[in-house]
Amino acid sequence: MSNDAPTPGQPPEDDDPFLKKPQDPPPSSGSPYDGAPPPPPPPPPPYDPGPYGGGPYGGADPLAGMPPLGAPGVRILARLIDFLIISIPLYLISLPFGGAVDVTSDNGDSDVGNAVTNTYSGHQLIWSLIALVCYVGYDTYFTHKDGRTLGKRLLKLRVAMLSDGSVPPTNASLMRAVVLWLPALLCCPCLWWLINIVLMFTDKPYRQGLQDKAAKTVVVSAG
Repeated sequence: MSNDAPTPGQPPEDDDPFLKKPQDPPPSSGSPYDGAPPPPPPPPPPYDPGPYGGGPYGGADPLAGMPPLGAPGVRILARLIDFLIISIPLYLISLPFGGAVDVTSDNGDSDVGNAVTNTYSGHQLIWSLIALVCYVGYDTYFTHKDGRTLGKRLLKLRVAMLSDGSVPPTNASLMRAVVLWLPALLCCPCLWWLINIVLMFTDKPYRQGLQDKAAKTVVVSAG
């Protein structure tokens, strides 16, 4: 080994970073985690259920961070507006073809009561199917577009997916519209509307009508 002194201005050999050997790892401290992955992080703080309570199964509330639920009375009024938007033009269009509703009895006298209790004639059934297509198409289109039919837009309501508050996709929008209008137009209108109105006031915690339960949606305020 050379005993020559280092050149002035040149760092000693031991201080040259390119010549240093890697240091040995520090001695083991005897910790139980030596050589094992670190322990998992502590659990998050307890979930705040918010104003609507916990989820339906005790989990997180899907409405946390979303707008408040739509008031039942406002929802009923919005639905009435949507009904009139479709039914009035549809009825006027049907007049040249004999009207959408047959209100004459067998002897030719006008008798609304008898017409309601009688079974559908072929004429009524055709117009009921036409109405079903119009109502379902209307609800599906506007619900998929931005969650708001014209009635809901006027009264600052919106349909949202219960899981994350997003605008319902096409399949959920169609499901919601079919469940809402098919029984209402072809089967049991009075009973169907009564059930849905009662659910708007009594369903806990999300005030879902039958159409909301089928599509997994909820109606919230958009104001």
